[in-house]
Amino acid sequence: MPARAVLPASEIRHWDREADVLVVGLGAAGAAAALEAARAGAETLVLERAGAGGGTSAMSGGVLYLGGGTALQKACGFDDTPEAMRAYLGASCGEGPDEAKLALYCEGSVEHYEWLVARGVPFKPVFHPGVSGEPPNDDGLVWSGSERAHPYRELAPPAPRGHVPQQDHQAGPLLMQKLVAAVEASPARVAANHRCVALVQQDDGRVVGVRTAHFGEEVAIRARRGVVLTTGGFVHDDAMLEAHAPAARRCRIRVGAEGDDGSGIRLGVAAGGATLHMDALSISLPATQPWGLKRGLLVNARGERFINEDAYYGRLGEHALLHHDGRAWLVVDDDVFEKPDYPREVAAVGETPSELERELGLPDGSLARTLETYNAHAARGEDPRFHKAAEWVRPLASPPFGAFDCTVERSIYAAFTLGGLRTDVDGRVLDARGDAIPGLLAAGRSTSGLAVGGYSSGLSLGDGTFFGRRAGRAAAAR
Repeated sequence: MPARAVLPASEIRHWDREADVLVVGLGAAGAAAALEAARAGAETLVLERAGAGGGTSAMSGGVLYLGGGTALQKACGFDDTPEAMRAYLGASCGEGPDEAKLALYCEGSVEHYEWLVARGVPFKPVFHPGVSGEPPNDDGLVWSGSERAHPYRELAPPAPRGHVPQQDHQAGPLLMQKLVAAVEASPARVAANHRCVALVQQDDGRVVGVRTAHFGEEVAIRARRGVVLTTGGFVHDDAMLEAHAPAARRCRIRVGAEGDDGSGIRLGVAAGGATLHMDALSISLPATQPWGLKRGLLVNARGERFINEDAYYGRLGEHALLHHDGRAWLVVDDDVFEKPDYPREVAAVGETPSELERELGLPDGSLARTLETYNAHAARGEDPRFHKAAEWVRPLASPPFGAFDCTVERSIYAAFTLGGLRTDVDGRVLDARGDAIPGLLAAGRSTSGLAVGGYSSGLSLGDGTFFGRRAGRAAAAR
């Protein structure tokens, strides 16, 4: 991106192309924005920096967090309500979530599911137990958060809300295939290999177009009604991570396509947009897959438990890295031990808790005390400290004892950013005072969405497509 990410409209002597609405980025949020803008009657042009659409959405597991009583939930025998969905998300999405966005999302989730189905996205009406996130087959409904774990199960009736398109294991490619096909079948046009390098802004602050780089040539494209930024997050920009979310740099896996470099966020900021929750991260630590490993104990460098092990693996990762410096081990006994679904080293083995403690280098007596206390309660099926669900509570008393390495240096921590441009419920980019920047909208991971420090699988694709639709309609209405 050049030093000037915003160009004065007075410098544009000739527009090479124009449309009513320009959508920058053809991932899930961009496709949704383009479809709704075109459906509203706006001449719509999608600018994609790569040779074809897809982006991070096409690399994902394809899970969409939806609920409130969708047809898929009902077909699988689960009752859900918008109120229960909102109670869970409001408690689990971090501190200070956007309540207006949460309310709209939960109230509109059933309709949004039907919209996806109408766009050709298939969902097999079969529930798959035993996994968090995408299933190993083409089943359509999974648990994708901590709905059944403390404290959330006490706040709202649990229901699985992970809606997965019908494709074995990784459904992101199918989701994007269907959404891109829908865009191509719509009146919207797609211009591939166009990297947006600057916004064009009038003296009154209105964004009226963009400048792109297209095979070495500069192209000026006018937007008669609005520009929608759907360019992804910033997990692949080290400078932005260091400034806002340095913990992500310690993670072995950065979840995001090459284009998740913060370019769209920087464009929005240059035009006067404010940002929110730039320090927020999703950090996954899949330590308890298969689910039988939830019977183990996750301990920190002090040999102490710090969370209920039946929580969603995103919650495990956030707590382990952000609150315990990525120093964690999953302790099991011989009865609990089984091969993890994800590559994970055995850090130490001991015939007694004290021997295991020494092998791990934990403080003297720490792990032994932790196990003694836990086992005394577990013998009665109780976990008064962290309230792990009873089905996963049992004493760890069968030697040998082992510890899976869950440290950030030697384990899988997968991170992506959650912060971005500040937007209202219709995707309008807001400045520091809360005023909308005329002609500029955004959706998806380039914005601060539903999750602002807590995550459940499917929220990125869910809120990206939901609020992408709203942004597309709002842009078309200008």
